[in-house]
Parts: sequence; C-alpha cells; structure tokens
Amino acid sequence: MRRLALLLLLVGCAPASARSPVPAEPTIPHTSFTLDNGLQVVFHVDDTVPLVAVNLNYNVGAADEAPGRTGFAHLFEHLMFMGTSRVPKGKFDSWMETAGGWNNAWTSEDRTDYYDVGPKELLETLLWMEADRLDALGGDIDQQKLDLQRDVVRNERRQTSENRPYGVVRLTLPGLLYPPGHPYAHPVIGSHEDLQAASVEDVQTFFATWYAPRNASLVVTGDFDAAQAEAWVRAYFGAVTNPPESHAAKRAEATFARATPTRTFVEDRVNAPRVHFVARTAALYSDRDAELDILATVLAEGKASRLHRALVHRQELATDVYAGQWSGRLESGFIIWATARDGVKVEELEAALAAEIEILRSEGPVDDELLRAKAGIAHSFARRMDGVAGRAAVMNNYLSNRGVPDWVSADRARYQRATADGVRAAAAQALDPAHRVTLIVVPPYEAGE
Repeated sequence: MRRLALLLLLVGCAPASARSPVPAEPTIPHTSFTLDNGLQVVFHVDDTVPLVAVNLNYNVGAADEAPGRTGFAHLFEHLMFMGTSRVPKGKFDSWMETAGGWNNAWTSEDRTDYYDVGPKELLETLLWMEADRLDALGGDIDQQKLDLQRDVVRNERRQTSENRPYGVVRLTLPGLLYPPGHPYAHPVIGSHEDLQAASVEDVQTFFATWYAPRNASLVVTGDFDAAQAEAWVRAYFGAVTNPPESHAAKRAEATFARATPTRTFVEDRVNAPRVHFVARTAALYSDRDAELDILATVLAEGKASRLHRALVHRQELATDVYAGQWSGRLESGFIIWATARDGVKVEELEAALAAEIEILRSEGPVDDELLRAKAGIAHSFARRMDGVAGRAAVMNNYLSNRGVPDWVSADRARYQRATADGVRAAAAQALDPAHRVTLIVVPPYEAGE
C-alpha cells in the first residue's frame, strides 16, 4: 500500500532494509553528475550487503496543486504504478517482487518520492522501469486507469481520515492553520469533489508540468559498480526529454505569518476528547527549527517527558500525549495534543496542558532534559542512515531541500549546538497563546458542551 505523508500529522515509517554499520559521525561518500536533460544523479556505493536502493524524487507536492484540483500530487503517486505499454499494469510490482525486490512511495506538501529496493542484480531492471514510467506514463493514462486509482484514493481518504479515530484532524487542521489560498491550506489527500472532477486531460497536464527530468533527482545506493550504473542511467534516463509544459512549472510560494488564534470543536466517532494546540513555525532548516525538534522531545517523547509526567502520571488527566515539529519547505507547524482520561472534562485538560506549556516557555528545559533530547535525536540520525534505502532517502531529501546530497554533518551540528536558552526562546515564540490554534475533537454527544 502506498504511504501518504502529511504535514502536522503522524505518518508511518518505511519498511526497514537490511542493516549495515553506521559510522559514529555519519557522512555519506558519494559521486554525482547531471544529465543533459537536467536530471540530478547521485551514487553512494556500499558493498556491506548485496542490496541496492533506487530513490527518485520529484519536486512536486500538494502545495503545487491548482485551486479545485487538490489531491493531484497524491493521486499521481498511485497512477505511477498503473503501467505503460512496455511495463503493463501490475508488472512494475510483480517483476520486481519476483526477483526479490519491493517498492513504495509517499507524497507530502512539498515533494513526491518513489523508492525501490532489491538484490544488486536487479539494479538495471529498477532503473529501466523508473525511466520507462517517467518517459511514457503520462501519455498512457486513460479513463479506466484514472477511474480505478481515483476510487482507490477516495477509499484511502475514508480509511485514513474519515473513518479512523481522530482522523478528522487530518482534514480540518490545514484550513484552520493557514488562510485561504495558502499552499498548505488543504490536506494532501485532497477532497472528494476535486478528485471526482479530475479528467484525463487534467492529470496528463499535471504529469507534463511536474514529472520531468529537470524537476527530479535520482539517488542510487548499495552494492553496485558505479561505472556500469552510470552507463545505464545515461542510456535509460538520458533518453527522456522534458515536456514543453515543464519549462513553465513554478513552485508554490508563501509569506510566513503567525497563526490567528482560534478555538474550534469538531465531532468524531471517538471514545475520548483530544485537545490539540498548533502553531505556525518557520521553514525546514531555518533558524530555531532544530530547537523546536528538541522542544517536542522534551515535551512528549517518552515517559520521562514533561507532558507525560504531568498530565498522564501525576495529574492523571490524559491517557497519552504527543508533540512534534512538522517541518515543511515553505513553513512548518508545531503540534501538541493530549487525550482526556475517562471522566475528565475538556476544559480541565486544556487548562492543564496550557499551564505546562507556559512553564516551559518561561523556564526552558533543564540540562538533563536537553541532554536526553539530543541523545534521542542523535539516535534517530543513526536509524535513518541504517541501510541503503534509508541513506538514499536521506540523500534525496538533502538534495531536494539543501541542494547537496550529504548535509548530514551540518544537520547534526544544528542540534549539537542548541542550548537551553535557545530552546526556551523558541518555545516562547512558537507556543505563544496569542498565536495558538486550538482544535478539540469530541464525541458527538459532547460537541458544544
């Protein structure tokens, strides 16, 4: 099943690939080149295990969708597996899986990422199939393929949001946090109305605009011969031309602003109320982005965290808590939530949650909390680098967002140099109640109480 990554929302992790040693100070040795058609290519050779990963990033996400055409980026994530004349429907998966490989994809507000993993002998096939669908899939889309995948995506919306406890947050929060017309003001999965209105011509135009070599980057990691891989890349991807429409593609832009304070109740088929505090924060890799990651860890990561100790253990007001800095290319969002224990009134939980946040805004974290948060984040860096698929994803993320494939040392340094005062200052600004969006999910019978 294809994965959907949403800003401000919890997402699943990709399946782990085979493990390989990770150096204490991660760096990613690599070579790179750019094809004449603009495709950026990066190779990272690691012969520890006989596996390869192919990661293909397209710089298009929900933020680039036109009004009335929401959900197109994610819809295309599904359409890309519908086959071409050379790789018929179902064969992209079956040929790969028969040879011991697997694949997946995800869509966010900012980009769409496809990745394949398999035995090293499968590399040529993986490259050929990825180049084939980049070259031919747009012209091979027909009404039958569109109808099938449109129904799949609409059903996914029902399963992941409409019929899942608290899933209404996925659909409601973007419109509360961002003003109309902001690129992030709609959910990645789009609306039923927009998906239903999509025509074959619409999706073909979307493909021609965004799915082009000049708008993509390819990372290959694992046990392979770089010279042979380069020959395959040049032969298969080098033959793909940029559609005329891609020359006019313009990325979404937005001016960052603080959120307008609101307090909203929404009903959902849940057993217990959940209080969400959300704030708009600065973009990925900008000033204080790292400090806000640390803040989220201090607030809610593990049983020793501030909110767990205060609300779950000591006051017994909540059954669980969460905090996260969800970083995006245009701007980010900081979200905190707590689920009420049976019998606890929403107003009591909301007040207690706000009180704990104010303490941290005023005092900042203590030294032990800062050290624990930094250690946890360092561990997450190692986990992301653990395996060829993980490293391919990391490199394509950096290439897309920083312009270089190996930014890991600089990224780690952002967290290492963070101070308690810096985290306190970030909290004081980001968690200011004057710019807080409050979303309270309640069972139907409690709405408006």
